[in-house]
Amino acid sequence: MIKVLLADDQALVRAGFKALLDAQPDMTVVAEASDGAEAVGLAAEHRPDVVLMDIRMPGTDGLTATRRMPQGPRIIILTTFELDEYVFEALRGGASGFLVKDTEPAELIQAVRVVAAGEALLSPSVTRRLIAEYASRAKEPVVADGLDQLTEREREVLALVGTGMTNDEIAAKLFMSPATAKTHVSRAMMKLHARDRAQLVVIAYESGLVKPGWL
Repeated sequence: MIKVLLADDQALVRAGFKALLDAQPDMTVVAEASDGAEAVGLAAEHRPDVVLMDIRMPGTDGLTATRRMPQGPRIIILTTFELDEYVFEALRGGASGFLVKDTEPAELIQAVRVVAAGEALLSPSVTRRLIAEYASRAKEPVVADGLDQLTEREREVLALVGTGMTNDEIAAKLFMSPATAKTHVSRAMMKLHARDRAQLVVIAYESGLVKPGWL
């Protein structure tokens, strides 16, 4: 059973999400929060698998709450616009991906399952547009902790993850099996202490392995 925490300042939105998710045989909404501070407290108390976090809330917003979240839950950012100015910061802060609020119910349900399973909710096309947009405004590249521990092949794979490639696409480009590509990605995540693929994308850009305009 996937345990979900809802964080949104609009009661009607929470009610709609709750009805949808509770109707699924493998999901249950364990708590609801109306602001970020409450979400952090409830996450520590109920230990959800997934948090649906509205990025814009009065008081403590979703961005701040994402940074303060205890270890464990995976966070899906909810935003009104696909290229919300805070989305990149949320990914840097530990979010596993994002959804626009008017997404189809089936897509929301699938997103919760994907993130609960440990995958990042970033389609290649959205990754390319989103990260290129905000990385182009970034300062000089910074060296991520653990980057020097990567093998040459792992650095190569990390750069391709940063362009939004899937494991299958990476495998085809580097003439390796998808399983081998997945292993390289997993090792890079472990060495860089990245929570998931979304954070690998951020690291690839911030460290200068991928530069805006390469896409």
